[in-house]
Amino acid sequence: MSIDFAGFTPGGSLTGGLVIGAAAAVLVLFNGRIAGISGILGGLLGQQRADAGWRIAFLAGLVSASALASWFGRPLAADIQAGWSEILIAGFLVGLGTRYASGCTSGHGVCGISRGSIRSLVATATFMASGFLTVFVIRHLLGA
Repeated sequence: MSIDFAGFTPGGSLTGGLVIGAAAAVLVLFNGRIAGISGILGGLLGQQRADAGWRIAFLAGLVSASALASWFGRPLAADIQAGWSEILIAGFLVGLGTRYASGCTSGHGVCGISRGSIRSLVATATFMASGFLTVFVIRHLLGA
């Protein structure tokens, strides 16, 4: 096993984590809402659209942040070694898991655990274990 030290960015990762935590705290303190992306998007697509303004603003900020970061010289590029069929299947499975878990990693991992939610702790542990198992199977058992 080798570590990609060129991609090792503890300063940027720490800063990103602090910004995500601050955004979650601001949203819950000033709006009383949890910063779970699936819940924010689901509420926007659902029947009740009375609170669409803050949802649209949050999602617009989420999408525009990467463009803004690239504009300031930090291009955000991912080397995805999968075809469209794999990406679509993975996206479907993530969406299915999100529905079964009543939330996604951002809601459970960042917001739920910080509130002391046992359900969020179990969900986040399950997300992580599933990810570890998937990488292990693909890299070591399937030889990809």
